Amino acid sequence: MSNITPERADLLIHASWIVPGNTEDLVLENSCLVVSEGKIREILDSSVVSSRYQAEKEIHLPGYALMSGMVNTHGHAAMSLFRGIADDLSLHTWLEDHIWPMEAKWVSEEFVYQGTQLAIAEMISSGTTCFADMYFFPDASARAATEAGIRVQLATPVIDFPNPWSVDADDAIQKTTVLHDEWRNSELVSTAFGPHAPYSVTDEPLKKIVMLSELLDIPVHMHVHETAFEVSEALRTQGKRPITRLAELGMLSPRFISVHATQLTDDEIRLLSDCGVSIAHCPESNLKLASGFCPVDKLMRAGVNVSLGTDGAASNNDLDMFSEMRTAAILAKACSGDAQALPAFKALQMATINGAKALGLDHLTGTLEAGKQADVIAVKLDELNTQPVHNPVSQLVYSTKSSQVRYVWVNGKLLLDNGELTTLDKETLLQMARTWQQKLGTPT
Repeated sequence: MSNITPERADLLIHASWIVPGNTEDLVLENSCLVVSEGKIREILDSSVVSSRYQAEKEIHLPGYALMSGMVNTHGHAAMSLFRGIADDLSLHTWLEDHIWPMEAKWVSEEFVYQGTQLAIAEMISSGTTCFADMYFFPDASARAATEAGIRVQLATPVIDFPNPWSVDADDAIQKTTVLHDEWRNSELVSTAFGPHAPYSVTDEPLKKIVMLSELLDIPVHMHVHETAFEVSEALRTQGKRPITRLAELGMLSPRFISVHATQLTDDEIRLLSDCGVSIAHCPESNLKLASGFCPVDKLMRAGVNVSLGTDGAASNNDLDMFSEMRTAAILAKACSGDAQALPAFKALQMATINGAKALGLDHLTGTLEAGKQADVIAVKLDELNTQPVHNPVSQLVYSTKSSQVRYVWVNGKLLLDNGELTTLDKETLLQMARTWQQKLGTPT
């Protein structure tokens, strides 16, 4: 009989399947995730856990799969309050004739804080544990995220013209450096520059962003080649495609995240690969706005890191990464004419570790591995639409509904307990949303 004293752990999570997400053919059955001090200690067979560990909390989840929490690499969280307000329009009509006027009238620190709370509740409930947010009043987004316990990267918006948060691009850049200093020691909050798009930011601010992103070692998020109109207008007014201009300015690097990227030539794909650029692919928003199709299969074959984002709820109209993952996988096959394009495991990685890599957070999250933060979701596969489970990864990508996410942990802290939010109050958020609905019903 062994005399070894079991080690202490904070949390033991047993599940029928554990998908670490780092190796394609690795799915662990009847295993246990060991969590200590907010980090993953190890994964081991459930049958040997009791002889190795004693924990403050132990949970058994038969019929569940554990996987890394989703990483949503592009969105505008507070725009959840604009959900459904200007549907069925092209991007530029939607943006310039409806969204920008609404933002000018309504966006404030309170709007951003409450809208971000609503978005975070939706994201946690559907399995997202980390998100990138490009929106005004980023301090309010940071407060909402830290109070809820979710991981966020603030891609602060930089635009030439006045907006609710800044008077011009230089003002936004200066505010971003202050924000970075204020939040650089946070466990949950990281910062980035978010120049809006090539058509809304001129060369000089972009040069400053290149310099500062290198100095601070933080990412740059930017909408790039989102529509054919954007590219044709750049050719007409500047004589060059936006990516060519960005390359000449030194923007393209492993810190750069190109959001949307629906209009790419083969030469541009090679350029993005050579520069180490990541793509934030937002398939459902692209489809809804008829913006185009990101050539995901070509990009991945060229070695480009492609991650997944929902975009904002005003253009998607939800923040459901399971839905986004399934759409991305199926759309890639249709666009390439190849049923083998973007197989299930690669789609799962797009929604997890590829996103963490794009944000520069892959040392913290994105896979279930010893030493990483315990950003974990438990998905109930013991449902009619996900039975029988011949292949857990395929079920997660092609069959699972986000409502099957029943437990969520970030840094080992429980944020969703059997479908119930633990750090946010659902009824309070619903009442807040109804209040904003009445306010926003006033014509602009």
